[in-house]
Amino acid sequence: MCLVLGPSGVGKTLLMKRLQIPELCSKDSANLGDPPPTQPTVGTNLTDLTIQRTRVTVREVGGSMGPIWPSYYKDCRTVLFIVDAANPSQVSASCIQLLSVLSAHALSSVSVLIIFNKTDLPSCMSLVEMKSLFRLDDIIACANQPITTMETSALNGTGLQEVVQWLHSSSGH
Repeated sequence: MCLVLGPSGVGKTLLMKRLQIPELCSKDSANLGDPPPTQPTVGTNLTDLTIQRTRVTVREVGGSMGPIWPSYYKDCRTVLFIVDAANPSQVSASCIQLLSVLSAHALSSVSVLIIFNKTDLPSCMSLVEMKSLFRLDDIIACANQPITTMETSALNGTGLQEVVQWLHSSSGH
C-alpha cells in the first residue's frame, strides 16, 4: 500500500487521476489531455495502478484529515508526500506535517517520495529554494527512511513518468 499525503490543495487528487492513465504506467509516451475536474478529497480515494504488470495499491488521504493520517499507516510500504511548490505560505505547515509522518514509528522503514508539485506555475519556487526552506538536507540526514525528492506538474504531466518509475521500484518488485 502506498499512501498519498500532504496538505489540502497541493494537487494530490489530480496527481492520482493522472497516474491512472494506462500509458503513463506502461512506459509509452502519454498524451495526458486536458486535466480532469477535481474536488478536495474528504475521506480517502483508493485506487490500484498497474505498473509494468505489477499492481500497486494507492490510497490518497485528504489533507484535512491530517490528524487521523496515523490510522492509515499500518499496511503502508511507501509514502508520496505532496507539497505545493507555488505556495510559500504553506511551506511551514507542510514541513510540520512531513516531520510528523517521518517520525511515526509505523512508517520508520517505508520509502518516502517528496513531490514538489505545481512546477508549471510562474510563482513556483526552485528545488533549491524548497530544499532550503524545508531544511531538507537536515531532515534526510536525521530520517530513518530513504527519502527521494522530485518536481512535478500534475497539470501538464512533467515528472509523472519518474513518479511511476519510483512507485514501481519502491513497491518491492
